Amino acid sequence: MFLILLCGLWLLLAASAKASGNLAALQGDLRHQLALAGPHDGAYVYDLSTKQALVSERATTMRAPASVEKLYTATAALAQLGASARLETSILGVGRLAAGGVWEGNLYLHGGGDPTFGSSAFIQAHYGGIGTSVSTLVSQLVRIQGIHHVIGTIYGDESYLDPLRGEPDSGYAYDPFLEGTLSAVAFDRGASGSERGSHAPAAYAARKLRQALTADGVSVRGGTGAASTPAGAIQLAAAPSPTISQLLGLMLPPSDNFFAETLMKDLGARFGGAGTTVAGAAVVTKAIVSLLGIHPRVIDGSGLSPADRTSPYQVADLLVGLSATPIGAVLREHMAIAGRTGTLERRMRHTAAAGRCQGKTGTLTGTSNLVGYCQSLSGHLLAFAFFNDAISTSAAHTFQDHMAITLAGY
Repeated sequence: MFLILLCGLWLLLAASAKASGNLAALQGDLRHQLALAGPHDGAYVYDLSTKQALVSERATTMRAPASVEKLYTATAALAQLGASARLETSILGVGRLAAGGVWEGNLYLHGGGDPTFGSSAFIQAHYGGIGTSVSTLVSQLVRIQGIHHVIGTIYGDESYLDPLRGEPDSGYAYDPFLEGTLSAVAFDRGASGSERGSHAPAAYAARKLRQALTADGVSVRGGTGAASTPAGAIQLAAAPSPTISQLLGLMLPPSDNFFAETLMKDLGARFGGAGTTVAGAAVVTKAIVSLLGIHPRVIDGSGLSPADRTSPYQVADLLVGLSATPIGAVLREHMAIAGRTGTLERRMRHTAAAGRCQGKTGTLTGTSNLVGYCQSLSGHLLAFAFFNDAISTSAAHTFQDHMAITLAGY
């Protein structure tokens, strides 16, 4: 039965592709797809070229955005921090530099919430070389500060953010769907190795710093651990993260939950009074309301929580409202491209949408969403939001792809 339905969908697609620029055909096709998908869906399409709404079906019903939530997180990060801003990981010391390059005292690896921090090999393998390597800090200690021996302990300091390892949907416990462990000084996405205890990621980061120093010829007499940096410590090295724009380029196309939740806490630490998910969610909410006057329910940064709520109209309103702004330009630049990149790489290949539609996907159990922009064959720039609930992900993708292809062929 499903194969018959699928064949019917693509026959409708072929017909709609012939109706380039035909508004009635576009509206009829999209409404037919939404009817086939069932009553638990919603859609909104806006033509930025003619300044008019083309389709609005159950568009104001609040639903779980899933990973579409990351657009709110990204927008707030750009609005509050700026596209060129960077986070910072630093090494501070308590002690003094004695003759012969001997550091007499302890060193503190202070995390600044950079989700890319780790080893050069990990950064190359996972982020194409875009990230903050521990070797950058070691190089500064050795070649700028002239440290060749350390008499003291190396500590990892994760106090910039709270020590909760997950997000709301996991009760803030470790969550495999994050594909990492949250920490202000998360090394290789918060790995902890054989370290145990409440600050294991910070202790592991300190151990990796010690190993990197040793590999560069620095002898370290003391061990490693986790502790907050004492007042009065002096900065010895600092490594900036990639820019916020670059971090979003790593987060949005593959829909990286770890990056999104880390950035949420970063926003809380910088603008909300605490490096927590709750504080970050308040910052994101305030930024979205201030920028666009819309009121989504923001619980987390990634969309993993089904308690997040927004509507197709709200998301489309964000896309429309930001389209001509610098923030909108960054968002659009880093969306997945149909048939080309990210979570849309294998979808809509060899169709009118390939290379013409850019979007953000969102998937939870029983929820599948697709939002973004399509540059139609007739020259119209269309913003769209398709939300599908209570059907299988594969069926939702079929309907969403069909509708996006129809928009591209308009």
